[in-house]
Order: sequence, then structure tokens, then C-alpha cells
Amino acid sequence: MSLELHWLSGSPYAWRVMLALELKGLSYVSHLRQSSGELKSPEYLALNPRGRVPTLVDDGFVLYESLAILAYLDRKFPTPALFGQTAEETGLIWCVIAEYTAYVDAAVEDFILPLNLDTADEHADSVREAAVTLRAELGRLERRLERTRHLAGPELSAADLVVYPHIRCIERAATKDAARQLDVNLMPLERRWPALAAWARRIESLPGFDRTSPPDWR
Repeated sequence: MSLELHWLSGSPYAWRVMLALELKGLSYVSHLRQSSGELKSPEYLALNPRGRVPTLVDDGFVLYESLAILAYLDRKFPTPALFGQTAEETGLIWCVIAEYTAYVDAAVEDFILPLNLDTADEHADSVREAAVTLRAELGRLERRLERTRHLAGPELSAADLVVYPHIRCIERAATKDAARQLDVNLMPLERRWPALAAWARRIESLPGFDRTSPPDWR
């Protein structure tokens, strides 16, 4: 058995999968791609025709899309379970993931990309609009985490692995000078959203977490 993972530093979608691999104690061959342009090479497009990350290769079986990879890993390596042990647990986990995908993901992209690409001045209105959505959604997560240790209940699950990398991406983008100038009012995490911050730090204390942290953020 030989797992291989193709990823980009800072991709929250790849980060989800890396967290799952570490949580399950799985060894894998890391293929850190150096740029998004490299994902358009014929060699990579033969694996993933969309030219995105992550892509998992398992003894010749190729799979892309992060949620599909999480589901695959959980079925093939069921301990610890990422998607719950009961129908109720599975439903709650998928509810959190579906809410994030439907209501939050686009706003995260609209917020972080202009700030990371130094185009925030050109997209100031969309960054501010995204920040309004993110304040509301971070508030929802905060209230959830005031009641329970993890996003879908007492146990760590795929819901946490899906959402956590995006919280870190928001946090990183919101501390940039351009974000301060736009007064996005999202940080510091510990003061605005203390339960969310405590949850994030719990994830960061997991064994192997440091191996997943984006190398260009260190």
C-alpha cells in the first residue's frame, strides 16, 4: 500500500486531507507542487483534469476533490472514524459540512484571494461584503462551540477538518495591512470568537499537526 498526495502549500482543501492522514496515522508520499501553474502540466492533468489540489493516489487508484478523498480514507481506514459511528452522528457531521459549503466557502474565497493577491483595493467592496458574511458565520460557529467541544459534537470529526483550514486562512488574511485599512473587523480571533479560537488551538495540539501546516506560513 502506497498513498501519495499532491498538494499546494496554503490550500485549505489539501490541508483537510493532510489533517485526516495524520489523524489516522497514515504514512504517505508527499508531492508538494510549487505553483498553481505546475498543476496545468500534462503530467498533472493526467491525474486531475481540473488542475486543482488535492489529488490522492492509492496504488494506482486516483481520486480528487477533498470531500471525496475524506470519504474514501474513512471507508478504507475506518479508525478513527471521521464521519461518525451512528446515523445521527453522520447526519450532524454532514450538516456542518453542507452548511459550510453552501453558505461560507464562497465568502472565504472572496475575502482571502484579493488580500493574498494584493488586489484588495480593486475589490474593496467585495472584500467588505464577504467580511459581513464571515462575521455572521463565525458568530454561528462561535455559538455552536460554546455548547460543544467540536463542530458536530463531542468528538473530532470530518466537520472540524473541513472547516479548520479555512478559519486559519481567514485569520491570516485578516491580519494583513490591507484588511486593517478596510476595517474588516474579524480579528483577533481570541477576543472576537474565544470559543472558536480555543477549538482551533485544540486542533493545533493534535499529534502530527505541525507536518500539515503550510510551509510558506512558517
